[in-house]
Amino acid sequence: MNPILRVDDIDTAYGSSQVIFGLSMEIGRGETATLLGRNGVGKTTTLRSILGLTPVRRGAVHFCDRRIDTMPTDRIARLGIAIVPEGRRIFPNLTVRENLVAFAANRNKSDEPWTLARVYALFPRLKERAENMGNQLSGGEQQMLAIGRALMTNPHLLILDEATEGLSPLIREEIWQCLAHLRAQGQTVLVIDKYVERLLSLADRHTVVERGKVVWTGSSEQLRAQPAVWQRYVGV
Repeated sequence: MNPILRVDDIDTAYGSSQVIFGLSMEIGRGETATLLGRNGVGKTTTLRSILGLTPVRRGAVHFCDRRIDTMPTDRIARLGIAIVPEGRRIFPNLTVRENLVAFAANRNKSDEPWTLARVYALFPRLKERAENMGNQLSGGEQQMLAIGRALMTNPHLLILDEATEGLSPLIREEIWQCLAHLRAQGQTVLVIDKYVERLLSLADRHTVVERGKVVWTGSSEQLRAQPAVWQRYVGV
């Protein structure tokens, strides 16, 4: 397998405080992968390292066969990484439609790119709310908008950071169904979330982090067979 993303033995620190210790992970093209662990173990710092927001002190990050840990964040994004950030961060004073088209691009050169029509088909509620301002949406609608906005860039890799945090079970299920749809279409996805039992049916590969180090990696089948692993490192 030729991975689309490869993180090789990275160390990352904030000043004199080291957070990531020799972390390695990879994601194959078309895979749905997860990064699992309790709050504060280094998941967000790993994302920041991938995106160029926190410099890597040792090791390397490769994306689409290019080394990216020496690149600025905006250039990394233009290579085709899109993130649905924790907290959504949509533009409150733009309409739903304006949020979606603001950064529209075809970064993966798809023959069938994501368009407004495709996003509206995926999330019909956004079509109903097309002329509503971002700050007039519910939390679930804002999350749908954040995912739709990321898809409109047509990324090679879509990252969802705590995409179901704070959502009702009904809306959360809509997000899971969206992920299943994206997986079926071959979209490469990295998910950071805490609902391991639900992710077991959605993801191909899991990486578990504890105190800035990878402590386990494997398939959903392997993780399902070892519930003690996720109960120890992910369970509350």
